[in-house]
Amino acid sequence: MRAAQVTRFGDPSVLITTDLPDPVPAPGEVLIDVAYADTIFVETQIRSGWGGDYFPVTPPYVPGGGVSGVVSALGPDVPEEWLGRRVTSFVTGAYADRAVAAASALTPVPDALDLLDAAALVHDGVTSTGLLELTAVAETDRVLILGASGGMGTLLVQLAHARGARVVGVARGEAKLALVRDLGADAVVDATSPDWPALARHALGGPDGAADVVLDGVGGQLGATAFPLTANGGRFSAHGAPSGGFATLDPTEAKHRDITLFGIGDVQFTPTDLSRLTAQAFGEAAAGRLRAVVGEVFSLEEAGAAHRAVEGRELLGKVVLKGRPETQVPAGRRQ
Repeated sequence: MRAAQVTRFGDPSVLITTDLPDPVPAPGEVLIDVAYADTIFVETQIRSGWGGDYFPVTPPYVPGGGVSGVVSALGPDVPEEWLGRRVTSFVTGAYADRAVAAASALTPVPDALDLLDAAALVHDGVTSTGLLELTAVAETDRVLILGASGGMGTLLVQLAHARGARVVGVARGEAKLALVRDLGADAVVDATSPDWPALARHALGGPDGAADVVLDGVGGQLGATAFPLTANGGRFSAHGAPSGGFATLDPTEAKHRDITLFGIGDVQFTPTDLSRLTAQAFGEAAAGRLRAVVGEVFSLEEAGAAHRAVEGRELLGKVVLKGRPETQVPAGRRQ
């Protein structure tokens, strides 16, 4: 099978497409013919050599943790009903034509949902849905979303808007701001403006010009600058680090102002919650209430270009890799 492999830590050129043996499902596992593989920013950081304490991998390795596709073979002890099903799953080595996954980790894709959209929701749909639960966004809240035009940010805007909250999206450039506005944000703020915090306060409104909930998917200085915009008694989630690191926040100040802090560890969900949140995101998307924004689809041979696009942050929404064409398989195929 084809697979895009990180041959050594470095820039996107270290991603080389090669031929590897097909994986074989063990007991309790299935083989998935990958239609699309999700990409997320942290995968580019890991490829560069960042985050070894959190993500211990050694080249050569096949990156990627989420796929959509069709179950093409079953390992021992897996019910026959899974064969030929359209599914998503979290896997190891998603940038490939095929991947194995535990049958218990599969989520069926509704007929009304395309496999491309399903792949775009594998990580970001789960995390965004979970974040809205975690921070308990309500219709009376003012919500500030950093990185609002990205794969996760676009979903957070829609989900917070659906809950009736006042949503202020922060992004860079008119095209991204227009997208965020179109997805339901009540106001948008250009992060390239030197006085963006003041503009955000004005947009948030209220007597204090503060956000009840800040959802920081960017990190770094932008996230740190947003922290003072959090209302007393509010919630601040620092779950993203595409700027190179998570926002540095003052826990003493947070305690003094009764601000609840959430971090990346708070969105590491249990398998039960992963299944529930995935199904919830898929249900919303299938019903037309949640739109996955896909900026561009790359082939496996273009995995390096895909990483450059993710790092460049010029595209709107998600970057997705295309694997094998969606196919059905003969019944009864077991490994």
